[in-house]
Amino acid sequence: MTERGMVRTPLWGAYEAFAMIAGLGALAVLCLAWLPFAMLLTPLLPRRIGRPLGRVVISRGFRAYLRFLELACASRFDLAELDRLRDAGPLVVAANHPSLLDAVMIVSRLPNAVCVMKASLLDNILFGAAARLAGYIRNDAPLEMILGARGELERGAQVVIFPEGTRTSRFPIDRCQPAAGLMAQRAKVPVQTLLIDFSTPYLGKAWPLFRPPVLPLSCRIRLGRRFPPPNDAALFAAELEAYFSVEAPTYPASAAA
Repeated sequence: MTERGMVRTPLWGAYEAFAMIAGLGALAVLCLAWLPFAMLLTPLLPRRIGRPLGRVVISRGFRAYLRFLELACASRFDLAELDRLRDAGPLVVAANHPSLLDAVMIVSRLPNAVCVMKASLLDNILFGAAARLAGYIRNDAPLEMILGARGELERGAQVVIFPEGTRTSRFPIDRCQPAAGLMAQRAKVPVQTLLIDFSTPYLGKAWPLFRPPVLPLSCRIRLGRRFPPPNDAALFAAELEAYFSVEAPTYPASAAA
């Protein structure tokens, strides 16, 4: 039986395998469809035009992708609370990070979001061109990352960052880094926390990429506490970690492994 009390049959197991392949395949197709346009437009368009365009295309594409997962892959996404941030002005958006789907869900509802990304993803042939057109920020040069985030915040964007720096390995939260606090401190903007919850930690740190999901999959993002710009980024990182350790969801060891 599943965690929801459903009887697991071979047919349902086959459907879960199909959902995994369809979900990963659809994301690859979506990225490949935009790839040539992003590669062409990045050098042609001025940044003041290219970056907003790139962000809107990614946001709408991710929204369509999540809709596909709902229709074809027995997934449900409760993201309505994110809509309250669309017109909230510049924010550092800091979330816990249980799954590879986290950024997809957040960006699908925030059309002027700028993600702080691993440098390896920005250099990836599948994701890199679209991310560069949208002005996403590399995480491998700390000073440039902070200055880049400040510039985007000053231009009214919302910077999305996972303070742990990678997906959670020890739930509910791993050690938080000071980057989110430094960004908020430099730009003098608040830090809006998000609390991401999955029915199982699908595509989490301990979930292999080709391990099928446990369906139905339910995902929800709640708005957490909004912190004022901190005076001390290191102390704020500890405060943020303490907050997430209480508010972020955890999972049984059997679900995460």
